[in-house]
Amino acid sequence: MSVGLAEVQAARERIGGAVLRTPLLPADALAPGLWLKAESLQRMGSFKVRGAFSRMRLLTADERARGVVAASAGNHAQGVALVARELGIRASIVMPEGAPLTKLEATRRLGAEVIQEGTTFDAAFAKAQTLVREHGYVLIHAFDDAAVIAGQGTVALEILEDLPDCACMLVPIGGGGLISGVAAAAKALRPDIRVIGVEAAGAAAMAESLKAGRLVTLPSVHTIADGLAVKQPSQRTFDMVRALVDDVVVVAEDEVARAMLLLIERARLVAEGAGAAATAAALSRSWPRPTVAVVSGGNVDVTMLGEIIDRGLVGEGRYLRLRTRVPDRPGALATLLRLVADEGGNLVSVEHDRLRAGLPLDETWVALLIETRGPEHAAALRDRLGREGYALTEA
Repeated sequence: MSVGLAEVQAARERIGGAVLRTPLLPADALAPGLWLKAESLQRMGSFKVRGAFSRMRLLTADERARGVVAASAGNHAQGVALVARELGIRASIVMPEGAPLTKLEATRRLGAEVIQEGTTFDAAFAKAQTLVREHGYVLIHAFDDAAVIAGQGTVALEILEDLPDCACMLVPIGGGGLISGVAAAAKALRPDIRVIGVEAAGAAAMAESLKAGRLVTLPSVHTIADGLAVKQPSQRTFDMVRALVDDVVVVAEDEVARAMLLLIERARLVAEGAGAAATAAALSRSWPRPTVAVVSGGNVDVTMLGEIIDRGLVGEGRYLRLRTRVPDRPGALATLLRLVADEGGNLVSVEHDRLRAGLPLDETWVALLIETRGPEHAAALRDRLGREGYALTEA
């Protein structure tokens, strides 16, 4: 089965009222002419439920009786588990070890059996294939399935209905199912529209495959955007991206963290790393206006959220990390901290180590974390400390 506009429209009919029509939100506070497709507000916090409903409503009675299996880092797991519960189908979900606890527990609460295997999506998928052979389950693939791709493409139909003059869509890429469906629908309706894929630097399998002209398997993946952590796209999604997508760009970890912070602060949206990737691309590059960034998911692990926000504040220049040395005598540290206060810096933390290896006996090592008003204020603070004779390095 190929995937084109007709298949996406049919998927929309199958899905019916089972999924939410998510809002398209203006986001000029982030970038001029930017809009956000808030799939983070979708059922189970992700677009994945669209593809799960589209595929599982095609199951025969025999297939429903056999049960389904899926491999997922989290969002596809929750989508399949939700649909299985609503359709009365037994579901087994294979998730990598180290999958976000939020996603793992949500999948269990929906009644699915959760099996943890390996540390990557690919290892989990291999286990799912074994379960298919052993138990006869029906595999609901996260991205290499025409009905799943068609379901994800319904995102594009809603965007173009709400914003007919959309000039550019920024879409995150993990395995490539979402962008394949979006591009299939968008290009059929508006051949002139630009569709841009966005990958995380630590998991840029599609970009590397396009560069090589063939499927490339990454030796490893490592990114805070765990939903994009796929070592290799499928042949199907690779072929569709190569045929339909205008470009694939890669965003750095710090750009993703900054986007997560600014989505919370300026758009009032909580996005996971994968969900913030398209916004990161919108913030770091220029695109035709109006541009829509798909915020694909909001299932962030709350135990990581504080760390990611801190990282975003560093990227925004609002947290300044500095290291220096001061004389090892009474009042020397106080003098340094007084200078920081005089420049309006708000001290968050101080590390003070007199016994650090390599230090002269008459000096002490100091590390500071300082809250500033932004990059210009941070630069002024660094300049002041430099003029006062402190040799600074950024932590």
